Parts: sequence; C-alpha cells; structure tokens
Amino acid sequence: MKLSARNVLAGKVVELTKGAVTTHVRIDIGGNTVTSSITNAAAEELGLAVGKDAYAVIKASDVMVGVND
Repeated sequence: MKLSARNVLAGKVVELTKGAVTTHVRIDIGGNTVTSSITNAAAEELGLAVGKDAYAVIKASDVMVGVND
C-alpha cells in the first residue's frame, strides 16, 4: 500500500456499525480507538470485519490541539 498520507496507524477492527448509508468503523490502535465513518460500499469493498487488521489513514489540512488550564 502506497499513500501520500504520513499518518498511518495500524490496528484491528473492533466494531462495525452499519447505517442506512455509512458504516462507523472502530479500530483499536494499541489501546486507543479511532473511529471513522465510511460509505457502506467502501466497507464492503474493503471486506471489513471485526478482528481484521486495518489501517487508520489520517490526512488533514488542520489539526486542532487543546489543553487543560
């Protein structure tokens, strides 16, 4: 897999929630969970299933950072 994105996090699918149009995919990344919303068609094409290895690929033009005072 070759991507232009530099933030690629390897993990395992822990939950799939299929809706009318989109599927919410939860990926465990070393004890933390990343959630993504993708089309149902994309989820099916990728063959996503709970327990399957997957990657969270993050490419964003803006990243917000917050701190507690």
